[in-house]
Amino acid sequence: MLPVVAYQVANTISTKECKQQLQWHLLFQDSDELFYLYSEDKYIYLFQYGMVSFFNLSKTEIDSALTLIKPFCDIYFTNKIAEEVNVEIKTDTLQVNFESIVLPDFDSEMIRLVMLNASQSVALNRYSEITEALLIETNEHTKYLESKGKLNISGNKLKRFIGKVLNIKNKISENLYIFDSPDITWEDEQLNKLNIELKKTFDLKDRYHLIHDRIEIIKENLELFKDIMDHRESSRLEWIIIILILVEVIDLFILKLF
Repeated sequence: MLPVVAYQVANTISTKECKQQLQWHLLFQDSDELFYLYSEDKYIYLFQYGMVSFFNLSKTEIDSALTLIKPFCDIYFTNKIAEEVNVEIKTDTLQVNFESIVLPDFDSEMIRLVMLNASQSVALNRYSEITEALLIETNEHTKYLESKGKLNISGNKLKRFIGKVLNIKNKISENLYIFDSPDITWEDEQLNKLNIELKKTFDLKDRYHLIHDRIEIIKENLELFKDIMDHRESSRLEWIIIILILVEVIDLFILKLF
């Protein structure tokens, strides 16, 4: 069995700097991905959004590779979210099982697809944790609103919370292409079949929908909070205007008397 191990190692990785500095043999690149041949039948896949995937590397080799990648990381994670899947090479066989993936040979494009989907799975795990924490925080505010009839968050904090949610939504849209098939699958039926089966096995689409639904729930709540906040500010301004008018009327009345 040959392991594929994917890690979320950082907030982002500078693929531009990696391309300039790392000496491994580059097989594939685009604006936010680098796919390297580390040595014979061993591969490393880097993603701009902080993911690194390894195929057939030992623990020592992985640690060594991560040490080389670390200088190009923004906010390097000491506690890494990881996922591992085993690959077996068996002639004339292509199977995707829950426990392992069987490939007919050491085809680099097939291996890249496995590493890509494993990396997407880890990224989904991270965003699932983030959105779950945001939903819990949102629920705390809704419970307070239910019990007290008012919000326990200031306007500035609410704006920052909204900004945080929008940034996460943007990152998910930019970095996770769950519904897009890589170009290599368009003209190769076997690669396309492998890609479809991998997405099913890793349950990528359902997990993505769950994260998307959480974000939509959070957004709806935040929009309601914003409306309540705006109404409160509007009422405050109305009372200020009423008081100013009242002061002006009293002032005019006093002037007429004296």
